[in-house]
Amino acid sequence: MRTDGLPLRLSVEVVRALQRGVGVVALESAIFSPLGLPETHGAVALRRCVEAVRAGGAVPAVTAVLDGVCRVGLEPHEHERVLSGEVRVAERDLPIAAAQCWPVGVTTVSASLSLASRVGVAVLSTAGIGGVPRDVEHSGAASADLDALATHPMVTVCAGAKAHLDLSRTLQRLETLGVPVLGWGQDDFPALYTGSSGLPVSHRVQGAGEAARVLQFRPREDRGVLLAVPIPGEHALDEQDAAGTDGGSVTADLALAENNARVAAAVAARLAA
Repeated sequence: MRTDGLPLRLSVEVVRALQRGVGVVALESAIFSPLGLPETHGAVALRRCVEAVRAGGAVPAVTAVLDGVCRVGLEPHEHERVLSGEVRVAERDLPIAAAQCWPVGVTTVSASLSLASRVGVAVLSTAGIGGVPRDVEHSGAASADLDALATHPMVTVCAGAKAHLDLSRTLQRLETLGVPVLGWGQDDFPALYTGSSGLPVSHRVQGAGEAARVLQFRPREDRGVLLAVPIPGEHALDEQDAAGTDGGSVTADLALAENNARVAAAVAARLAA
């Protein structure tokens, strides 16, 4: 399949799910690679996320670039390639990865949104989004994830963003871009390893049905929705530990990734229904 000139392939399972109107959840692959988790833990995270999506009645679709072809959904024997991938692909890199036939590129949130939205997938599950750095006055760089959230009509399920980012400016940027930030059962924006950053979200939703309806009722069809889900309380770190490690613990990473996948599956199932 070619969409806007970009070589793009769907897995057999994803094709069938879209044809039958079954919910599909895109999974960004960077978190499962050595760029996201220490060696061996990526495989555990991938297995738990895939199982959580299936348990919720949806079909998982890992996004990646393999041999220069953009992929939405991988066949089981291809998972190993993503688990060892060491080249990160953002949305801006997709045409280069295709033109130069990169062997393996693991996708960020922005690339995953771009690929999934092209084929009609409406939900993405990730760990945390990128944001505005604290030294933005000097670096001048904010994550491409933010613009992607504003330009692709999907629900992105995340556990917030890392505390080392400027979360206040990140939320301000999302507001400027017109992206609703929904709190999953709470009014605060989570900070990845802690359930609350102390900063308010735009609105609070109480379940998957409400989150799905926000996407369906949005006034502009080119705008996405960010659903911020706090890490399960038993796996949350206190603020000092979360700030000190800047990477949390593998246990926390696995817990929040699996929990986000579970919520994403529920939203995808409601949208499909």
